[in-house]
Amino acid sequence: MTQHNHDVPDSETYDAAASSLAGQVDNSVMAELLSIRSSIDNIDATLVYLLAERFKATQKVGFLKAAHRLPAGDPGRETAQIARLRRLAEDAHLDPAFAEKFLNFIIGEVIRHHEAIAEDHEAAAGDHDASGNQNPGEGTLRASGMPSGPQASVVA
Repeated sequence: MTQHNHDVPDSETYDAAASSLAGQVDNSVMAELLSIRSSIDNIDATLVYLLAERFKATQKVGFLKAAHRLPAGDPGRETAQIARLRRLAEDAHLDPAFAEKFLNFIIGEVIRHHEAIAEDHEAAAGDHDASGNQNPGEGTLRASGMPSGPQASVVA
């Protein structure tokens, strides 16, 4: 189940011209500010959709790891990815420390999702007997409150 933060306006009620500076600065400055902010809004929307695509791919990795009982985290991969992202950040004139913090946050979320997928996989395996027949209780809620079983999905 997706939770919505009701304090943040959705795209249907979002006012791109909202600013506490309105009426306090010259109209030409405000127009330029709003134009730049419009570009930022577009970039933010792109980031959200890119992150959603990334989490769809990492969810597939999580299912593969769960099916083969692999650990949720891969420290070697994580270290290589952080070093790679730091180099990319430097090339893009972005603070490498910021890029590393951002990737560490994403990695933490991915590992959390992989752990949940593994837990679901184990629960689903326990919901079937040796002949593969479904036992009662499949599709219940995990302790975290997230659904378990094959219908469960990870929401980014």
